[in-house]
Amino acid sequence: MDVLRERRRTVSAKGAELAVFEYGPEPDPSVPSLLLVHGYPDDHRVFQDVLRELAPTHHLVAYDTRNAGQSVASGGTGTYRLAALVDDLFAVLDALDSASVHLAGHDWGSIQGWAAIQDPRAAGRITGFTSISGPDLRHFSRWLRAAARTPRRWPQLAGQLMRSWYVAAFQIPLLPESAWRLFLTRRYEFAVRRSVDDNPERGLALYRTNLFSKEPLPPFARVSMPVQVVVPLKDPFLSPALVDGLDTWVDDLTVLRVKGGHWWPATRPADFAEVLRTGLLPPQ
Repeated sequence: MDVLRERRRTVSAKGAELAVFEYGPEPDPSVPSLLLVHGYPDDHRVFQDVLRELAPTHHLVAYDTRNAGQSVASGGTGTYRLAALVDDLFAVLDALDSASVHLAGHDWGSIQGWAAIQDPRAAGRITGFTSISGPDLRHFSRWLRAAARTPRRWPQLAGQLMRSWYVAAFQIPLLPESAWRLFLTRRYEFAVRRSVDDNPERGLALYRTNLFSKEPLPPFARVSMPVQVVVPLKDPFLSPALVDGLDTWVDDLTVLRVKGGHWWPATRPADFAEVLRTGLLPPQ
């Protein structure tokens, strides 16, 4: 029996048709359900190995966000504002037979997850959240301002600004698309051993729409559901110190520091699966 037997459906959202994939047992009150949301420049395939780990015991849902994979945005590009991405996430939840899910997000999927768990629609639908390598954007902004006001934290601030160099580079018209098309995609696919097709070029809209934008972010709200934040200590893009201050507005917070890089969910799928099963890291 193939534990990764895939059940595909299309979910209509405002401005997008989302490709949604289910694995494992059918939804049932006795079976835990997980919704996994990928980041940039990936699609749902980044979770392939952890899906294989969990499919025997969990109802699993993953989908291609409107910037990636088999999902299609209206007019070819559509809107990539964070609020629209959160609406997509709830459109997927509305289409499921599961009463509630644990949400897990990586990279931009985690950014969307932070916004989703602060949305009133999360009540009764999302029972917990696992974040990997994707901060809440409001918290990130507050962290930068607080670090800038505190001289002893300036080394942390300088370190994070250097890690974020690519965010500014992605704002340059045409150049990032050309770089991905000419050589970066091949190098990335060789490194991660999976195809990303044209996701890198399509997903640039995430950075251009949501960062350095005057558009308001989704409303901030205190979080009471259980949240576990996995911090890969060798992440080249995000400082481990970004978790500082989360406990001031997340009531039930667990921080797990792991030996790994940004794509820890793909490189250590067994460890990731154990975190999703139990909230604990396996013995090292």
